[in-house]
Amino acid sequence: MPAAASPLTAAYERLGAAFPGLAVTELGPDEPWPRGGGWVSAAGLAAGGPELDAFLARDDAQVLRDYGRPARPDVVASFGLHRYAWAACLLITVPWFLHRRVPRLPVPQVSYDRTTGRMAVRGPVSFACLPADPASALPGAVVVPDEEALRAEVRASVAEHLEPVLAAFGPRMRRRGRALWGMATDEVVEGLWYVARLLGEREEGLAVRELELLLPGATRPYAGSAAFRTLTGPHGEPLPTRDRVSCCLFYTVRPEDTCVTCPRTCDADRIAQLAAGAAA
Repeated sequence: MPAAASPLTAAYERLGAAFPGLAVTELGPDEPWPRGGGWVSAAGLAAGGPELDAFLARDDAQVLRDYGRPARPDVVASFGLHRYAWAACLLITVPWFLHRRVPRLPVPQVSYDRTTGRMAVRGPVSFACLPADPASALPGAVVVPDEEALRAEVRASVAEHLEPVLAAFGPRMRRRGRALWGMATDEVVEGLWYVARLLGEREEGLAVRELELLLPGATRPYAGSAAFRTLTGPHGEPLPTRDRVSCCLFYTVRPEDTCVTCPRTCDADRIAQLAAGAAA
């Protein structure tokens, strides 16, 4: 690795190349946090005060601008949590998926710019890895014995980061406990699944298998499992889908639309949507 790189740099660069909508900047311990624009600190969101108010005010205005109607405050908060958590989970799951390295990123070490799709993480970052990893001798490395231990590190790292964020968003969403962790489960699964599809067909298949092992169910505090399954299209073609644990409540803004993985969407509608997408 170049001296300026970290054990996470290659994974974040590949993420940005595949999905330009999310760029990750790694800051040194003395570099200032980016400010202005849409930047918000994860710690500020978790504090549940003015930074969270401003963050959700942007979602409120965006819903009105994009759909011509206001959303309920709990729906706005659900959209806001999804916007942040989907990206934040990728900071952990992408290095794990690509390089078997699992960073620990508590909220004081992360900031997010919602307007440009950028995230900043401050080092030094500790990370778990396997014994054969060349990075295992680097400062901050925590060597674990096998793949299952590494999966446990993924679950623990995501939970460490999201728990204070969920605690702040929960009252505004009128959700708690299992409902919040069901949303966390969905963000972990759907974020990595989406990015893996951009990386290629092989990577998508690998991601599905890895996520099924990561979240098989009964892995507290997470609620539910990866829940992938395959439907059959009108011409016998396989149509991969999954069953979300939670509902994002988008139907309250646009009743005629439901997400293809939503628990409210029946299989017939899923097949129609998936087949149309494949044809397009």
